[in-house]
Amino acid sequence: MTAHGRPIRTVLVGFGHGGRVFHAPLIEHDPRFDLAVVVTPSPDRRQNARAAYPHAVVVGTLDEALQAVPDLDLAVLSTPNATHAPLAAAAIGRGLHAVVDKPFVVRPDDGERLISAARAADRLLVPFHNRRWDGDFLAVRSMVEPGSLGGIRIFESALESWKPSITKQWKREAGPGDGGGVLYDLGSHLIDQALTLFGPAVPAFAELRMDREGARADDAFFLVLQHRDGITSHLHAGTLVPLPRPRFRVTGDGAAVTVTGTDQQEELLAAGVLPGAIPDRVADAATDLARGLLVQNGHPEPFAVGPGTYTAFYAGLATAIEGSGPVPVAAEDALAVARIIEQVHETFPVNRMRSGRR
Repeated sequence: MTAHGRPIRTVLVGFGHGGRVFHAPLIEHDPRFDLAVVVTPSPDRRQNARAAYPHAVVVGTLDEALQAVPDLDLAVLSTPNATHAPLAAAAIGRGLHAVVDKPFVVRPDDGERLISAARAADRLLVPFHNRRWDGDFLAVRSMVEPGSLGGIRIFESALESWKPSITKQWKREAGPGDGGGVLYDLGSHLIDQALTLFGPAVPAFAELRMDREGARADDAFFLVLQHRDGITSHLHAGTLVPLPRPRFRVTGDGAAVTVTGTDQQEELLAAGVLPGAIPDRVADAATDLARGLLVQNGHPEPFAVGPGTYTAFYAGLATAIEGSGPVPVAAEDALAVARIIEQVHETFPVNRMRSGRR
């Protein structure tokens, strides 16, 4: 609730995959929010938004949204990457709190300006790093943070899939200067998770590849981060991988853990499962419950990977807007991710792979 005792009136900007699958259902799930306006320039998506959320005003631009509902509190931005900084600046300038999808910004300088503007306006600026609430990451975090694995040596994390075509036009056309490529996309999540677990890091090595014919940005990468305390993170992502690596593998001096498969929340949300029903759906899936393996003294022990909790992001956001708790993700955390991505692009060139066929 706001200070006026009413729900947090929210404008969702963007009704593509991110807005439709993640943000809209999660906002609707929490009674402290009111999905008052949906903004999308696409006539088809406007029609879909009206059908899915008939109580919401649906318009084509943020300016139209602000005119239609002048007492908005929060803007949630799920738009092409290059638009994040200007839209967030516009929202903050109109007195709104802002949630910004990943990547937070393409250029770190823009992120610094946004943080300063939000602070000056006394508004919250919150990156949507939802994969902090993946069930598999929560399971790994529960073992790493209390020291159950001993001193960590290597953290390995991968998000790989087989997607031979890019369905989103802006992703097909965007180069690195526009936030295009897998490093900005999946890499934002992987880097954020590594920094969340092990603190600040610098890129020690990276291999960026363009495997698709006609690609304009990287569609695969391998990144090595060196953390201050000596831990090394090996991060992999790619969208042309027929056989993915384990989602996580963490090697300590006392034990090791591996997790296979991926969190099911996105798949279930895309299928229309309401956020509140996801924990039971995951618990009912026997194949999901044995995705983890803990090895101590040479003895393997399977363990259950429970459901993730994307709902925790908006629950934490509501608490922060109410003034009774911290933001779920700090903008400075996402700025650190943006700086690493910029360093990688400046230091390690992209390799265009040639087909091995003759």
